[in-house]
Amino acid sequence: MPAAAGNWVAAWTAAAQGPYPLGNPTAQPDMSFALPSAERGARDQTFRLIVRPDVWGRHARLRFCNAFGTRPVTFDGIHVGLQANAAMLVSGTNRAVNFHGAGSVTIPPGGSVLSDPVALPWVTQPDDALLAHRRLAVSFHVAGESGPLTWHAKALTTSYLSPPGSGSHGAAETEDAFPFTTASWYFLDCVQMDAPGARTVVTIGDSITDGTCSTMNGDDRWPDFFARRVHAAYGTQFSVVNQGIGGNRVLSPQDYAAEPIAGGPCALDRLQRDVIDLPNVAAVIWLEGINDFGHGVAKAEDVAKGVREGVRRLRAAIPGVRISLGTLAPSLNATNGTHGTPEVEAKRQAFNAFVRLAGLFDAVVDFEAVTLDRQTGEMLPEFVPDSSIGGPGDKLHPNRTGYLAMAQAIDLRAVLGD
Repeated sequence: MPAAAGNWVAAWTAAAQGPYPLGNPTAQPDMSFALPSAERGARDQTFRLIVRPDVWGRHARLRFCNAFGTRPVTFDGIHVGLQANAAMLVSGTNRAVNFHGAGSVTIPPGGSVLSDPVALPWVTQPDDALLAHRRLAVSFHVAGESGPLTWHAKALTTSYLSPPGSGSHGAAETEDAFPFTTASWYFLDCVQMDAPGARTVVTIGDSITDGTCSTMNGDDRWPDFFARRVHAAYGTQFSVVNQGIGGNRVLSPQDYAAEPIAGGPCALDRLQRDVIDLPNVAAVIWLEGINDFGHGVAKAEDVAKGVREGVRRLRAAIPGVRISLGTLAPSLNATNGTHGTPEVEAKRQAFNAFVRLAGLFDAVVDFEAVTLDRQTGEMLPEFVPDSSIGGPGDKLHPNRTGYLAMAQAIDLRAVLGD
């Protein structure tokens, strides 16, 4: 449909991956009752996804994605409201969402669709401090069977489902119809807000951007900490969104349909949907490459070549975009895959030298410098224990403490411009 008037920004995103259950969720409950068949997918049931917009506007639009489906999927009873607690909504805030004026929409395999603008009457002042960090509940009913679900595995946020065969409950403001929980998001991959004067900042990468080992429902991935710094300095001039996928790589797989992996399609294949197609993108921070070394056989120079190509595409598609690259955090002696080997360490150091010296980027964010224990070559020990599920951590993913340090290492002026 034609773009509606207004200054639209991405206020929340979750990079599409799939098909379910291929992925790396954190703290996922037993889904066998809510989604008993991966092949049949959702069946005549309602999802209530909980998301947190980074900025607010008086109107919102929702983008639904069937990128990894094998059949058309039909949604109806689509609503958006302000979360009160768990699956309950603040009374009077739930609003129906339409697509080309209709209350239902069918998305073909591989497709996506953007809703009509929906008014959010409780947003009287988009910069209202009482709205900051509040969450939306996006509810939708899957009519019939969806087939394989497009999803984002690692939500680190609790959302809710009704049982299979239970029908449409999106209009309900109570929680009675939603007994099942999930730690993932499904089908919904973007919430946009009409936010005058704002622009979108995209963080993209792998599990370290996605937030592995941070806190469930804590909003303490490094992009979350970074966003709060941005708002403290610039108010609502920028909206920061997260397009990390746990296990993602820069280069592989080259054909995701033929070789699906838990980390989703490679960064080069998803730049269009996850960055370029977002509205009003001003800046991109890219942190990726360790999985190309730890799970793959890529050479440092090959990943560097892939990053060069990604930067070329971004600059060609988004004139004036500021692009920042992050150095890779230490992984020596990591217990995750082969990330901790000396061979991977040599590649990591070579790639970091490329990032620092290439002169290709508007800014370099030296994540290694704030996470490296210079005595051992490993991650600093206080950054290792897992924040969400406990335990010793894996010496690859920083915990909440580490993500805070990473966010504090970002030079806001260098990344966002003067």
